[in-house]
Amino acid sequence: MSHSVAIRCFQEGLAGTPESYTLVAVDVIRATTTAVTAVAMGRLCYPAATLQAANELAAALPEALLVGEVGGVMPPGFHMNNSPAELATRTDKQPVILLSSSGTQLIDRMRKSPRGYISCFRNWKATVRAIEAEGRSAIIIGAGTRGYFREEDQMCAAWIAAALVEKGYTPGDLSTEGLIGRWRCAQPADFLVSDSVSYLKRSNQIRDLDFILSHFDDIDSAFKIVGDRVVEQ
Repeated sequence: MSHSVAIRCFQEGLAGTPESYTLVAVDVIRATTTAVTAVAMGRLCYPAATLQAANELAAALPEALLVGEVGGVMPPGFHMNNSPAELATRTDKQPVILLSSSGTQLIDRMRKSPRGYISCFRNWKATVRAIEAEGRSAIIIGAGTRGYFREEDQMCAAWIAAALVEKGYTPGDLSTEGLIGRWRCAQPADFLVSDSVSYLKRSNQIRDLDFILSHFDDIDSAFKIVGDRVVEQ
């Protein structure tokens, strides 16, 4: 039986997504990178769709770190920004409540799917293997910002889709085929044209960019959203 793979941007909406499909959330800068990093460190990670939801989780989990941003700004009472680089330097094992402007909203929308994966450059190849093992058609969804499908998410999604096409999947539409053609042979630094990268530079958060660029395919596990947590498979 032939399976297809499609690439979407969350900002375009997920209406009409078949329930039988495997879904993959991608927000390279920075929510899915932070979530994958947190769980790989042995932490519990709870994505929150809104600031209110994050604060409610914090009330129930007083030992947890509040990690994240709204519109690029760390909310009052949070312990750190949505920073995989900063998180990776910590030696504690406190749970993480993660909030971001778009990535954790996307993850929240996928909670009801039994096949909702979280991916970034750190584990993109492991995600490919997990999708193939599911044996179903897949949709890879970039988080997007203000209606724009960011280059780093296009690239990560296209790498996953291209690898699946090599395994016999068919591109789900012309847009997916075009994104695969644009990015399948891209080098790690090719996403540096992104406005997200410019933002990290302007806001003196360059160490997150350095962290992402130095952590490609270094985690050999897939990660799923199971209930209220991101779980390593």
